[in-house]
Amino acid sequence: MSEIVVRDLGVRAMPEVWAEMQRFTEERGAGTADQIWFVEHPPVFTLGLNADRAHLLDPGDIPVVQTDRGGQVTYHGPGQLVAYVLVELKRRGFNVRSLVQALESAVIDAAAGFGVEAYARRDAPGVYVGGRKLAAIGLRVRRGCSYHGLAVNVNMDLEPFARIHPCGFADLEVTQLKDLCGLDTPAQFRAAFAPRLLVRLDRD
Repeated sequence: MSEIVVRDLGVRAMPEVWAEMQRFTEERGAGTADQIWFVEHPPVFTLGLNADRAHLLDPGDIPVVQTDRGGQVTYHGPGQLVAYVLVELKRRGFNVRSLVQALESAVIDAAAGFGVEAYARRDAPGVYVGGRKLAAIGLRVRRGCSYHGLAVNVNMDLEPFARIHPCGFADLEVTQLKDLCGLDTPAQFRAAFAPRLLVRLDRD
């Protein structure tokens, strides 16, 4: 299987990274290597393409960005690991559903390495622990290629999630790895998660 380029973008504003993902996807050709971008965002609420704004309860001073991904509303902030997955689906043997499952499985595998028993739900994409959401997933596919991806709560201020219905569910609580297993930084989880994600994306 062809190489996947992994990039660490540090802390970057969500709108500028989104614009870069769109540009990368529009300009890529048959020989362009697939990429994974790891990033943390300053506080921001994002809405999916067909999201119901009624799920955005009280954003306050946190910016709200309407995006072109799937899904409803979520929150990004410092201490959350965001992984943007820019892959050509046909090349890797995926459809949208199987790509979502690969992302979920990589999070579940990595969390297990820290003693956290996580799982996926068929009715609501993402990764959960004890009924609470640990990771959110939202993708866009254009020209046969994916962008956007997933966000894993590591060690962050969870209060802004109370200002929304996370992923469109009024009664959904969220959790994070700091509370589940004591992880302090997204980099700690990324070190375990990145190799597992690369394995899940290589279907040969």
